[in-house]
Amino acid sequence: MDITYKTKKLEKICTNAKAAERAHGREMAEIIHQRIDEITAADSVEMMIQFRIGRCHPLKQNRKGQYAVDLVHPYRLVFEKHGDMIQIAHIIEIIDYH
Repeated sequence: MDITYKTKKLEKICTNAKAAERAHGREMAEIIHQRIDEITAADSVEMMIQFRIGRCHPLKQNRKGQYAVDLVHPYRLVFEKHGDMIQIAHIIEIIDYH
């Protein structure tokens, strides 16, 4: 899948190891980059859900249409799916929404 980002700051955290480590610590930075690699390698969001990649799951209620993958508990990487034929994951935020 292709990946787009909501903000430049979020893009920097997701693509630059030092920026991620500064913002969230070493363990979280490693997992963020692992999840980005998994999203990039996947053919579709449905495939990620089917094979439980990163414990990918659709969200409900006011976050309907969004998906999340696990990071360091309780944080999640939240994204939306854009396009049907060409899959694009639009990364929204790194958050503890619980």
